[in-house]
Amino acid sequence: MASTRKVAVVTGSNKGIGFAIVKGLCEKYNGDVYLTSRDIKRGTAAVEALKQLGFPMLGSLMFHQLDITDQASVEAFRNHIKSTHGGIDVLINNAAIAFKTEAPEPFAVQAKETIRVNYFGTLMVCNALFPLLRQNAKVVNVSSSAGHLLRIPSADLRSKLSSVSLDVSGLNQLVEQFVQAADAGKNQEEGWGSSAYAVSKVAVSALTVIQQRAFDAESPSRNIAVNSVHPGYVDTDMSSHKGPLTTEEGAQAPLFLALEANIKGKYVWFNSAVVEWDKALEVN
Repeated sequence: MASTRKVAVVTGSNKGIGFAIVKGLCEKYNGDVYLTSRDIKRGTAAVEALKQLGFPMLGSLMFHQLDITDQASVEAFRNHIKSTHGGIDVLINNAAIAFKTEAPEPFAVQAKETIRVNYFGTLMVCNALFPLLRQNAKVVNVSSSAGHLLRIPSADLRSKLSSVSLDVSGLNQLVEQFVQAADAGKNQEEGWGSSAYAVSKVAVSALTVIQQRAFDAESPSRNIAVNSVHPGYVDTDMSSHKGPLTTEEGAQAPLFLALEANIKGKYVWFNSAVVEWDKALEVN
């Protein structure tokens, strides 16, 4: 029989901001917390490292393998959660990649892989786990300052990405257009700019708005909240340890959205301020 305890899931959480989010949940969340990662050894080591810290945990900390780009892995995790717990109360989509500036891969390769992981991987997890979201569940999609709509140079593309009639299928087509443009060497000419990471995170931010709109229209009684967040410029492997914020500071806004906030469909900055995703940035 499935447990009725609350459950929180953090993808890509064996290190960096994801690890700090799990740590914060262990300290503050009265429920079971899942640390997930592609690599089993790294994931189990991360769980043990947290347990060795010795802080009192309100719930239980567990590990499960999860590769957000692997359909079988995602389905195995979904089936485990469904049979063991019956549902999810907090889902934090943190897993992502970023190619370094000096990466040798051609831009077309970087674009395809970045979109495959950061956008389509996140979408795959959502498609699998959204049916398991319980009443009043919170979903946090970790975006970036690069995920602000104005990072897309083309006004026409910005209009399409922020259209109230845009659905997931339409967004999928747009990001595929970017991958095709990158493959043809026309990504700047067609208005996408020169950052595959930015396009992937703009897509995640746009997906957040679409997901909230769908929940509000299809099942308002479930009271599901979906928000995206820029955690700040954090000292992690992804930032080549150039960020001024600690991972604990980077975890603060995601934790705020998961545990405290009463907002839906918003784009939130690392200082927990709501930022207009499709307008000029005005952040203190």
